[in-house]
Amino acid sequence: MGDGFIEVPDGETLWRFEPDFMRSNWSCIWGRGCKGILDYSAEDLQQGCCSVGAELTDVEEAMTVSALASTIPSELWQHASHVDANDVFSDGARSNTKVVDGACIFLNRPGFAGGAGCALHLAADDAGESPIDWKPSVCWQLPVRVDWAMQPDGVEHATVRRWSRADWGDEGETMAWCCTEEAEAYVGTQPVVDSLAEELAGISGQHVYVELRRKLGVPAIAKRPQGT
Repeated sequence: MGDGFIEVPDGETLWRFEPDFMRSNWSCIWGRGCKGILDYSAEDLQQGCCSVGAELTDVEEAMTVSALASTIPSELWQHASHVDANDVFSDGARSNTKVVDGACIFLNRPGFAGGAGCALHLAADDAGESPIDWKPSVCWQLPVRVDWAMQPDGVEHATVRRWSRADWGDEGETMAWCCTEEAEAYVGTQPVVDSLAEELAGISGQHVYVELRRKLGVPAIAKRPQGT
């Protein structure tokens, strides 16, 4: 373990995991007191981190999101009518999802008959598929962040840690953000290595995830509770 991180080599990549976060009882509190990322606490809006839309990593991800969006049943998507010449994106660059009425085009607001929350997530559940396969990577990975850094020896370090206020840039200084740096979200009933099992395996690969569990001293892969 180097610099306090748990290290798992994988070919030309060295995965480095923040152990305190992996062992913590962090849990997403969207809809349960999450303050959001505006410059004031907005628990009642239930926007979570969706206020600025979702940044897409590349053209392929944008194409996938666009294709899946076209299959979402209208009863599960409050703002489907806002799809226009730019599709679900903010402009022709297709690098960010459109913001509608102060939040991502996919975010159903509280009180919507089809359910509040991400329409992509709801549609994935409805189709019996994993939301990870439907949602933009930034959405399903948050609050996990991966810092990539190539080393002189040709081995790339992938440091997996909790997202911080500083990661939002200058905007983070005034955000009501409480996600990983305040006590409010550390209320889960499982350690992160269990509760975010699918996400961590999706980020690093299943074999790296299994080795992470072994090094954390939790060799048995726990079953994810239904409904989460």
